[in-house]
Amino acid sequence: MDHYDSQQTNDYMQPEEDWDRDLLLDPAWEKQQRKTFTAWCNSHLRKAGTQIENIEEDFRDGLKLMLLLEVISGERLAKPERGKMRVHKISNVNKALDFIASKGVKLVSIGAEEIVDGNVKMTLGMIWTIILRFAIQDISVEETSAKEGLLLWCQRKTAPYKNVNIQNFHISWKDGLGFCALIHRHRPELIDYGKLRKDDPLTNLNTAFDVAEKYLDIPKMLDAEDIVGTARPDEKAIMTYVSSFYHAFSGAQKAETAANRICKVLAVNQENEQLMEDYEKLASDLLEWIRRTIPWLENRAPENTMHAMQQKLEDFRDYRRLHKPPKVQEKCQLEINFNTLQTKLRLSNRPAFMPSEGRMVSDINNAWGCLEQAEKGYEEWLLNEIRRLERLDHLAEKFRQKASIHEAWTDGKEAMLQQKDYETATLSEIKALLKKHEAFESDLAAHQDRVEQIAAIAQELNELDYYDSPNVNARCQKICDQWDSLGALTQKRREALERTEKLLETIDQLYLEYAKRAAPFNNWMEGAMEDLQDTFIVHTIEEIQGLTTAHEQFKATLPDADKERLAILGIHNEVSKIVQTYHVNMAGTNPYTTITPQEINGKWDHVRQLVPRRDQALTEEHARQQHNEKLRKQFAAQANIIGPWIQTKMEEIGRISIEMHGTLEDQLSHLRQYEKSIVNYKPKIDQLEGDHQLIQEALIFDNKHTNYTMEHIRVGWEQLLTTIARTINEVENQILTRDAKGISQEQMNEFRASFNHFDRDHSGTLGPEEFKACLISLGYDIGNDPQKKTGMMDTDDFRACLISMGYNMGEAEFARIMSIVDPNRLGVVTFQAFIDFMSRETADTDTADQVMASFKILAGDKFQI
Repeated sequence: MDHYDSQQTNDYMQPEEDWDRDLLLDPAWEKQQRKTFTAWCNSHLRKAGTQIENIEEDFRDGLKLMLLLEVISGERLAKPERGKMRVHKISNVNKALDFIASKGVKLVSIGAEEIVDGNVKMTLGMIWTIILRFAIQDISVEETSAKEGLLLWCQRKTAPYKNVNIQNFHISWKDGLGFCALIHRHRPELIDYGKLRKDDPLTNLNTAFDVAEKYLDIPKMLDAEDIVGTARPDEKAIMTYVSSFYHAFSGAQKAETAANRICKVLAVNQENEQLMEDYEKLASDLLEWIRRTIPWLENRAPENTMHAMQQKLEDFRDYRRLHKPPKVQEKCQLEINFNTLQTKLRLSNRPAFMPSEGRMVSDINNAWGCLEQAEKGYEEWLLNEIRRLERLDHLAEKFRQKASIHEAWTDGKEAMLQQKDYETATLSEIKALLKKHEAFESDLAAHQDRVEQIAAIAQELNELDYYDSPNVNARCQKICDQWDSLGALTQKRREALERTEKLLETIDQLYLEYAKRAAPFNNWMEGAMEDLQDTFIVHTIEEIQGLTTAHEQFKATLPDADKERLAILGIHNEVSKIVQTYHVNMAGTNPYTTITPQEINGKWDHVRQLVPRRDQALTEEHARQQHNEKLRKQFAAQANIIGPWIQTKMEEIGRISIEMHGTLEDQLSHLRQYEKSIVNYKPKIDQLEGDHQLIQEALIFDNKHTNYTMEHIRVGWEQLLTTIARTINEVENQILTRDAKGISQEQMNEFRASFNHFDRDHSGTLGPEEFKACLISLGYDIGNDPQKKTGMMDTDDFRACLISMGYNMGEAEFARIMSIVDPNRLGVVTFQAFIDFMSRETADTDTADQVMASFKILAGDKFQI
């Protein structure tokens, strides 16, 4: 029999006390409980080959109630009474209630008489008590159980799903997404969760209920319409239904995890051969990739179009972002594999591995240096070319616009200048023709600047090697030739008019005044229209603000210009009055100019229309520059954090490699954890790459908010990864050396303490003066040569030290020793071995070969053999 402490019993019996206090049950809840509890009971009774139809009627005789308890508990109850009398029914129900009580459940206000009498509230309460005890109470998730455990299980399973937030067992399940999420989490093939909508609860609920009944053997315990139509669904019904999902899924067979392990390890020689083959292949592949990439980076052939150059820049970005990083990893892994292979070969007393010709680590480093050199100026060249093409496109568009305006102005001017209307004109008409010609000359002079601008732009396009320069030059030459022709025709017409001017006496001053004021005003309007339609390119907020200020200054001149327009129109109106009043023959025409009031009004209206367009263009450009500034600050904020972080990590790795606290395994574990923390920082580098990508796409070429470029960050990141990998590899090789020589941890601690004592500058190696102090501490008098006065221990000093120890050897033998060990570069492990060797008392009997064998031991850590 199960036993429960008092606290568990109190927590568990809280729902039954609710039944006792709240005898009135909401009709909607009662309906839901009837259906749910009936379906739950039948899901167990069908195992015994029976079921119930009416929950309050079918349990009245106690027989099916006892059968239900036997099925769900797996235990046998007392033999039931088979009589039809009330006393027999009460006896059976009491046996069932006693069995429930024996399971540690305290029944409150539920008696056998109420069940026999068909009391719906008491019957439902009893069934709920059974459900709690046998279906919910045993649920345990982490340190929670029963209702809280079931709720936590639901929350854990539905956490990854959008629009699902399980906080209770009533309204959290109304939209049906919670049921669908539970099914999809365990059986994703049964429901297409992505097609479900939160605003369609009926479909969601019916989908979940139908799938559960058809594929999971969970009977349909609720109606979707009842849940949706109830403000707050019945908690007990929902809990009962959800517990069925829990039991269905928790009892399912879980996929077995693969636990295959390597049973046999290849022999050492075979493994080393494989490492050699891998090195050769990796080195060949890396060198081949470098060989193919360098010509691509050295290609500086410019393209004619912006699109083609931008495609080159995009290809280069893909190379830096996608193609190069894996190769950096391969290069680092190649060096690590090489060092590991050499260590294994040395420990196995095998000859050192010599790669094929041209595939040494140094060869790869040299090739990599050539790649970096070729890459160095490529991006800068691309950006300069893009800037050049951008300016060329801008200048070409400006040339076409100015040329079109000028050509439109010159249209018909040659025919006008070739007219001989003065031959049949009256005196006043001749005067008018002369004044008109003067106005034209004024207009012609005003256009001189535009022609010069067109020629200057064409010249600049030629200097910048614009691909369509022939057409530009041809059009410019045509404009200049036409301009020269207009000048000659203008001079010829003036001479003809001046010859006949002596015959002319009067002319209408109003027309003259109109022409003199209308022509400059018309030219001003044309210039204004040209300026308002002029394209612009800016790269900073200050530049667009300057254009905006100039535009505001121009708008400030519009009221005065409007006054001038009204004054000019007033002159024309005065002329019209005179023509009307005195019946002048040239009524309605101005002999001095072709500029009509309608043209002035039309151009004025056009100017007024162009002003708001210019406002909009400047506003949009201002917004774009603000966005670019935001991108700069966004990149700078991250770069100013990541750059110092990388530097700090590099310094910390340096300190770790020097200090080396604890065992080598502890150091290795610490370094690997450190490496993991560094690798976990990669998303921030990727985020910065994304910000840099946005800056590149926006064609932002400078950033005053930071001194870090993406190139600095990339190089620092690559160096950081390489440094931690090399440090880990060095510790691994020390472990291999230590194990091979049988050095204990206590000895390693003594070695390290001794080494640190003499390593005054904490560089990780002993310099000449530090090595000298070590020898003196061992009792060897090593003085400075008064003739050298260098303060350094050279080869002769070291040889003298060996001779003083009793090792008298010739030049050849000493050269053999020096080819093995450099006394200025002792590591931690070889340091103690060196001290042991120097302290030996058998020096006088050692041969040169024995000395050499001893120094081979010393060379196991830092030296190349």
